[in-house]
Amino acid sequence: MRDADRDQFREFVAVRGAGLFRVALALTGEREAAEDLLQHALTETCARWRSVRDNPEGYVRRALYHTQVSVWRRRGRLREVPVREVPERAGADETAAADLRLALRAALARLGRRQRAVLVARFFDDLTEEQTAELLKVSVGTVRSQTYRALHRLRQVAPELHATDLPAEVLP
Repeated sequence: MRDADRDQFREFVAVRGAGLFRVALALTGEREAAEDLLQHALTETCARWRSVRDNPEGYVRRALYHTQVSVWRRRGRLREVPVREVPERAGADETAAADLRLALRAALARLGRRQRAVLVARFFDDLTEEQTAELLKVSVGTVRSQTYRALHRLRQVAPELHATDLPAEVLP
């Protein structure tokens, strides 16, 4: 890799690394797994930098989604994560955003892999149904049905999220 390409790649990672890590964290639900996932995607991007430098973020995001789907397939199915109920607190609670963030991560972890990927793409990455379908290589109808089912399931497993307007800082 030439020095100019290396500098461009480093600059891209410095500018977009945190945002891409949040996507990886939303997909995996675990900090360490998200770090590994992002590292893998960035390694692939670095190796192909000359051909993807015009749209590196799109390449990294696609690598994140596809790599994580492969992990889910190898694992067979997701393990369930036990969730404790957060005790009620009197007065203003400065940890409310953190509690909601944890509840959201736990609820996402209880979804199937396709449903989680669709929700992350649609609502975390703010992609359209068409963009999500193209990214995940499924039909738009599948995106719609999986979104509907995933939101319905989230309302069942985490009613505290449904009753609250989630501020942007709550999202992983």
